[in-house]
Parts: sequence; structure tokens; C-alpha cells
Amino acid sequence: MTLDTAAARAATLLAEVPDALLTAPTPCAGLSVAGLIEHFDALALRLTATAGKGPRPDPSGTGLRPDWRGGVPARLKTLAEAWADPAAWEGVTSLAGREVPAAFAGTHTLNELVLHGWDLARAVRLPYSADAEDVAACIGLLEKLPDEFRALGVYAAPVPVPPDAPELDRLVALSGRDPSWTPPA
Repeated sequence: MTLDTAAARAATLLAEVPDALLTAPTPCAGLSVAGLIEHFDALALRLTATAGKGPRPDPSGTGLRPDWRGGVPARLKTLAEAWADPAAWEGVTSLAGREVPAAFAGTHTLNELVLHGWDLARAVRLPYSADAEDVAACIGLLEKLPDEFRALGVYAAPVPVPPDAPELDRLVALSGRDPSWTPPA
């Protein structure tokens, strides 16, 4: 499994975000588009360190960096490169202050890229697709998600969807988001 495609799709979306929509809401409760971009930046830094099994930086509270249009895509590329190393997926690493299997952390990282890519696309009314293999891996992760991650507020309770819903909609719903969410007119 690689993160290349999901990271590249997120970077492409970031390039298309109009400045006028930075204050727009997203499907992530309480996050504006700018807040979601800041989250992408922070997760890229933190989860790159997770891949290397090193100390996690704390980029919280920095706000949206002035270089975000070039900087966040570059950091997402570095993130994908870090997880391209097979050693990143072996053993244990730290995620959200807990020791977890590195393979779980890698799949969680993929899930962050796919779900937040969907969030960003929805918020700025752009089309979004994800590789079927990536979506299947993310669904597998969320179906087996330890309750402690939902209790921490990382994911909300799953949203019901029809049994014949598209796989990406199933993933979005498993994360606690409404697949039919659209921004206000």
C-alpha cells in the first residue's frame, strides 16, 4: 500500500481552493476550509514523524501558514515518501500518544488523506474520487477501529447509509460524516 495517490489528490485539491472559500465550512464539525488546510499541514508533519518512528512535532496553534499553497503539498509529498519506506509499516510507532502497530498508523494516515480530501472537495464544491483499493483499506480500518479512538473524538459514530451505497460513501459514513453533506448556498 502506498500513500502517493491519496497525497497527490489532496495536493491537487489544495491548488484549486479559492481564497474566497477559506472561511467556508467543511464536513468536519467546527473546521473552516482554512482550518482543514491547517490540519492537513499538521497531520503531514506529525504522521511523517510517525512513519520514521521519531518524536512527533507539535505544529498546533501555528495557524494557516502564508506558504500553504506550496508548503502543504510539499509536506504531503514528504509524508507519502516517508510511508513508502517498508520499514515505516513494521513494528510499532506512536499515534496520538499511544503505541500502535505501525501498519495501523500507516492505514490511519491513508484514511486521513482520503477522508480529508473528500472533506476539502465537498467544502469547495470540487469533484473527488479515491482509488478503490485505498477506500477498501480505509473501510477495513474503520470497521475494526478500537472504541478508544471514537471515544477520543477522532471519529464520530457511523452514519447510516443504504446497503448499496458507493464504497466512498460507506467510508465517509463510517467516519461519522454525512455522505450527502454540501456547503450552504
